[in-house]
Amino acid sequence: MASEQPIVAGVAGRYATALFELALEDKVLDKVRADLDRFDALIAGSDDLKRLVRSPVFTADEQVKALEPILQKAGIAGIAANFVKLVASNRRLFALPQIVRAFRALVAKHKGEVAASVTVAEQLSDAHLKSLKDALNAVTGKDVDLQVTVDPAIIGGLVVKLGSRMVDTSLRTKLNSIKTAMKEAR
Repeated sequence: MASEQPIVAGVAGRYATALFELALEDKVLDKVRADLDRFDALIAGSDDLKRLVRSPVFTADEQVKALEPILQKAGIAGIAANFVKLVASNRRLFALPQIVRAFRALVAKHKGEVAASVTVAEQLSDAHLKSLKDALNAVTGKDVDLQVTVDPAIIGGLVVKLGSRMVDTSLRTKLNSIKTAMKEAR
């Protein structure tokens, strides 16, 4: 069970652990994770939703009322929708992104997955994404849960964070290294 060896702490950890245990008991871990990932993507893509989630100006009732049509339109229902509304009614909506990360960590540990985040300059094709995932699976010997972030500022290449390891092959880093080497050569 998740509570035997906690890998998350604080408010986010307590909420994530409770949700994890409920989803595990109801055998809907994957559905809840997919719903929370979808909601997390909605937050990342909307400044108005970010404001609703972070701002203490809105009351709990206002947040819950505003979230209901958003959740419905996104197709988020069941345990995940009820959980998001519960978090809002308890005035903890600001912690939802951390709760989602903690929940992902608990699910990954339960499934024997390793979480990896990859930053790329532009969206990867499905073939490149599969190649990258296969390579990381081979390196770790485990199933890798890949979170891809697009950041054009890295110019090209990619930055892979896998556990405590990081591999930075971005052009931005290489150009900065060259710039530093040229300054030292003077």
